[in-house]
Amino acid sequence: MSVRPSNLDPKIADRLKRDPNGLVAAIVQQYDTGEVLMLGWMDDEALHRTLTTGRCTFWSRSRQEYWVKGETSGHQQWVKSVALDCDGDAVLVKADQVGAACHTGDRTCWDADVLDAVVGERPDAGS
Repeated sequence: MSVRPSNLDPKIADRLKRDPNGLVAAIVQQYDTGEVLMLGWMDDEALHRTLTTGRCTFWSRSRQEYWVKGETSGHQQWVKSVALDCDGDAVLVKADQVGAACHTGDRTCWDADVLDAVVGERPDAGS
């Protein structure tokens, strides 16, 4: 596992369960509507920057560099809260999204390809 140098609080870093590339999944959700916007990848330093700058920062697996959402597109994400899941292998960022979250120009990364699925029904409470 390649871990890049980071200023992340060791108490947080010790809780992270990273993939073999030193990354955790970061789900971004619109803070006021609950709309799920995108999934990105964070290493310790990207999480540190997200926690300390108020802007969503990710690690680009293809470019091998940090990127701040909206730095070039103008489609910024302004951090409202950040939570680590119970296993420490994913982060939930609630943010205020400006413009499109998806690189395709869609509002979310889940707008374009909804799959057919059988819809499950919860049984009645009396059953």
